[in-house]
Amino acid sequence: MTEQHGVAADACGVRTPGERHWTVDEHLADVLAGVAPLPAIELQLLDAQGCRLAEDVVAGGDLPAFDNSSMDGYAVRTADTVGATARYPSVLTVVGDIAAGAGELPKVGPGQAARIMTGAPVPPGAEAVAPVEWTDGGSGSGQAADTMAPPVAGEEVRVRQEVAEGAHIRRRGSDIRAGETVLTADTRLGPTQLGLLAAIGRGTVRVRPRPRVVVLSTGSELVQPGEPVGPGQISDSNSFTLTAAAQQAGAIAYRVGGVPDEAAVLRGVLEDQLGRADLIVTSGGVSVGAYDVVKEVFADYAGMDFRKLRMQPGKPQGFGRIGDGPAAIPLLALPGNPVSAYISFELFVRPVIRTMLGAPDVHRPRVHAICTGALRSPAGRRQFLRGWYTAADGRVEPVGGESSHLVGALARANCLIVVPEETQAVPAGERVEVVLLTD
Repeated sequence: MTEQHGVAADACGVRTPGERHWTVDEHLADVLAGVAPLPAIELQLLDAQGCRLAEDVVAGGDLPAFDNSSMDGYAVRTADTVGATARYPSVLTVVGDIAAGAGELPKVGPGQAARIMTGAPVPPGAEAVAPVEWTDGGSGSGQAADTMAPPVAGEEVRVRQEVAEGAHIRRRGSDIRAGETVLTADTRLGPTQLGLLAAIGRGTVRVRPRPRVVVLSTGSELVQPGEPVGPGQISDSNSFTLTAAAQQAGAIAYRVGGVPDEAAVLRGVLEDQLGRADLIVTSGGVSVGAYDVVKEVFADYAGMDFRKLRMQPGKPQGFGRIGDGPAAIPLLALPGNPVSAYISFELFVRPVIRTMLGAPDVHRPRVHAICTGALRSPAGRRQFLRGWYTAADGRVEPVGGESSHLVGALARANCLIVVPEETQAVPAGERVEVVLLTD
């Protein structure tokens, strides 16, 4: 016999009948005690999506970096358009064409204009841009145009209304000034934030990386979806549920489904996966079944602990680390029943992932709501029942029963209804605590 937390246990970590039963809060605190945000690294922009900034980002220059046109049209001096009307337009000589990205720019003098495209730099001498719709487009017809005619030597353009100073010009620094903090540490990087970083010229960014989570489902009875299901077999759903849940929590998740109940096979799979994991999550093999090889294999690793919790579903849990020293990988072993596995993930694994991310919102939000149905709960256990919460009226409706295999009910739920350990019955109309499962 060995000793774990002062409780007798056999060589496989299976505790004797007098063992301690942990509360949900005790187990969660123990799991999170050794977890910290992952060290910051420098990543290419697209590789950083979903990560959180490890530091403030300061703009190195102005954005826009130069005055540029917000319209296709003509760069003009405002004095040359004073009094211009459709009947009496200002006639200006076109001295050049300016496309986006242009380097050398013509100077616009009195009585002159330059054709200019959206995003192109405003030339010296010009004070505003007359949109092409305010001109005849250089056609010579004097009629309003929606496009510019091909350039010709000695071209003239007729401007049909006055143009105010600065009109249709994006001024340098009007969006961001050099030295301005554009994103603060802990900002989660999505498409718009990555676009901003690219716009200010950043090719890489220092972030806290998304944790890499390897999800293993164990059981010789498991077959992969789409394959024939023989007698006594079931399709592996846990690995899909938990992998998707890890991704939703912000992790990079790898699914390894259907590991058979063979110690040598499971041991080999674990060793293969250690190189790409910041966290390992298993489902199945943590109860007292004769073929639960998870405990047998994990007994080879120091620090692994299997325990029973005062909760339903999800009573059997395993937690520890695989490997030596600071490089040891946290591992959470969850029950095999689908509802038990998912609820255990939400309560224990998701907070680990969010902590590794450095996220401020480690736990799912909780609210109180009026329960529309009566509930039963075993004495001494914290019950987590599936429900449908409606924010508009502050009510929650129980969905499905108490059994830990009802995946249909789980798929129809958007929350968990919490019944405390000391409560065995909740009448309809009572206020209950609700864990929201939607992001």
